[in-house]
Amino acid sequence: MPRPTYFGAIEAGGTKFNCAFGLNHEAILEQKRIATVHPDDTLREVEAFFDYCVEKYGPMQSMGIACFGPVDLTKSSETYGYVINTPKPNWSFTPIVPRLEKRYGCPIGFDLDVNGSALGEMRFGAGRGLENVAYVTIGTGIGVGVIANGKSLNGLLHPEFGHISLHKLEGEPDGVCKFHKNCAEGLACGPAIEKRWGAPAETFPIDHQMWKSQAYYTAALCNAITLAYSPQRIILGGGVMTQPHLLAAIRKEFEVQLNGYVPAISRSGCVESYIVTPELDNMSGIAGAFVIAKESATNAVSQSRENDLAAV
Repeated sequence: MPRPTYFGAIEAGGTKFNCAFGLNHEAILEQKRIATVHPDDTLREVEAFFDYCVEKYGPMQSMGIACFGPVDLTKSSETYGYVINTPKPNWSFTPIVPRLEKRYGCPIGFDLDVNGSALGEMRFGAGRGLENVAYVTIGTGIGVGVIANGKSLNGLLHPEFGHISLHKLEGEPDGVCKFHKNCAEGLACGPAIEKRWGAPAETFPIDHQMWKSQAYYTAALCNAITLAYSPQRIILGGGVMTQPHLLAAIRKEFEVQLNGYVPAISRSGCVESYIVTPELDNMSGIAGAFVIAKESATNAVSQSRENDLAAV
């Protein structure tokens, strides 16, 4: 029987699941976006999509899932492959990997959504040629994915650096995170901007104080990432970062806050090389999901060989 050729990839976000079937992000045969509603409804549509692909093109080598969190990434855990205690209604302790493994019988790689975006950009985009990068998404929330020595950084759980506490600027209203109040997400994600400043980010003129505040908090987050993880590059993505004037203000504020303490800027050449935006635009996550799928297939083959040798 011929070996399966294609891979399944899922960028599982809090508002939509982006599903793809093909060889990689540049060779997609089928693609569909599915609303993230109740898990039974969303996963039923996901399965219908991949059922159609498998029937049309043949079985998958493996699947890769980059999922909104928090998720359990510890393979020895009883809840590995689950979305765990998430604020997303109805999704806490949803067994995504076990459900899809049972249905398709192929290896499934699983990681956090922002780690998937970081992997995609490291392999194919703004982090090409580097092994240590951080990807920050600033949209409906703030997430930070860290790639260390070419692998996504996960420990007891995965980093939740978007919830690091920041110094709130004097005279501004409190942050809106229900867990930590004045964390990065509570001060600077899209919904936080709207709640704290009274209107969506894109409605403010470029000289408004809100943008100075946003540059301050984003630079503070980049400063903390630099000191904690020492990446070779920080990539800033997400809906808030689509405002073209914001990046330059963040870079300027970052230099002020870092104050030359570590030579991150000089070793990168310039701040414009150290803090950048994604090159893959809205394909970062799905590109990373294909990377996760291929790594899962490779690991499965290696494990099979080890088992064969052990049995001899």
